[in-house]
Amino acid sequence: MTTFAELGLSPRLLKALDQTALKAPTPIQAQAIPHVMAGRDLIGLAQTGTGKTAAFGLPLLHRLLDRTNPPGPRHIHALILAPTRELSTQIKDNLESFTKGTHLKVLMVVGGQSLNRQSEALKRGADVLVATPGRLIDLIERGDVSLEKCGYLVLDEADHMLDMGFIHSLRRIAKHIPQRRQTLLFSATMPKDIEEVADTYLRNPVRVQVAPPGKPAEKVTQGVHFIPNGDKAKLLESYLLKHPGEQALVFSRTKHGADKLAKVLGTWGFKVGAIHGNRSQNQRDRILTEFKAGEVDVLVATDVAARGIDIPTVRHVYNFDMPNVPENYVHRIGRTARAGASGSSISFCAPAEMGELQAIEKILKKPLPVVGGAPWAADVVAAAPKPGQNRGQNRGPGRGGQGRKPEASAAPKGPKPAGKPATKPAAKPAPKGGMSPPARPGGGGAGGRPPRRGGGGGAKRPS
Repeated sequence: MTTFAELGLSPRLLKALDQTALKAPTPIQAQAIPHVMAGRDLIGLAQTGTGKTAAFGLPLLHRLLDRTNPPGPRHIHALILAPTRELSTQIKDNLESFTKGTHLKVLMVVGGQSLNRQSEALKRGADVLVATPGRLIDLIERGDVSLEKCGYLVLDEADHMLDMGFIHSLRRIAKHIPQRRQTLLFSATMPKDIEEVADTYLRNPVRVQVAPPGKPAEKVTQGVHFIPNGDKAKLLESYLLKHPGEQALVFSRTKHGADKLAKVLGTWGFKVGAIHGNRSQNQRDRILTEFKAGEVDVLVATDVAARGIDIPTVRHVYNFDMPNVPENYVHRIGRTARAGASGSSISFCAPAEMGELQAIEKILKKPLPVVGGAPWAADVVAAAPKPGQNRGQNRGPGRGGQGRKPEASAAPKGPKPAGKPATKPAAKPAPKGGMSPPARPGGGGAGGRPPRRGGGGGAKRPS
């Protein structure tokens, strides 16, 4: 198939497509669209940036156009679940561009926005509802939306949706959807244990795979630079200075680490922003808008917040901290080389992160090219403090976020029992090689005061 018309899509959708940048179907679109139009359940695996939204969105809209009955107040015909607000927004924007000139109505409900306003919008119902799990459950429990007429369920970023952070929410939502439905799962990666869980939601699914699971986009130049944690910030600065005017996305393991790193880069003169789960929706939207407009050159993000970032001008991805989950590496570097463009990815590997690197190379089925330093010796790796150890000494992002939990969808813990506050220790000089470099002439350093413990609030339901 070389054109969307040959795939048999509705003329009304083809007319809307003429006004978009989509001119010919990508491999995942060409293979998935006919199966979805035929009503089959489907698991779609493809690299990030290859057009998975259109692969499920276009045939879904095609089928909905054949329905003559409106959904009715507070009812929907199709539900698309996504793990993050940013990805939900991206999906909604794409679907709205596909439905121009049709009667189909697309709504979005996500956390961080007015619940009452979303409830009011749902009064008239919607053909397609794009949602994050937490906010959808809120609306279901309030009686603001009914899923009893929903005939289509789509899980985007299915590996992340079905991990332990979202599986309980999905089960609660699935109980409200009729068993007779079409279910579609799309992702860049699908670990075996997650696929087994996914199979419980699909009936005789067809599997469409246009690249081996975990294979990144071919136009991403990858590399690893071995560097002590305390030297990562200066190394990042050197890489950023090599590519002035080119946008970069930097991944931090923790929310606290993302904020600290952004602050340091800002004092060094970079136009930088940070997004993570503790930022409000308005803050995240504003920073992403500035990044898309070129007003911000460097965006520091966590894995959860970065899902769904689709900005073609991102040329460089830096893994300041190696990801705890190896599949997240594929999602991270897929934020560059979008829609056939080229890009680069450099991972900074400290001694304590050799295990993470080996796990990544296992799913890639090949070693990452070494662009700096040398692999750490076994005795150095054994002596390196692991995350959770030496909390008092490893708190800044230059330490890779050690001693702090990564941003994840974990069950909230109960409050700690009250007790006598610890005696505040006397101030000590900053450890050698730490995150805070010496202050530059005419500008402040990264701050000599140690960060407070316990940054960020308690665990929240995924939004």
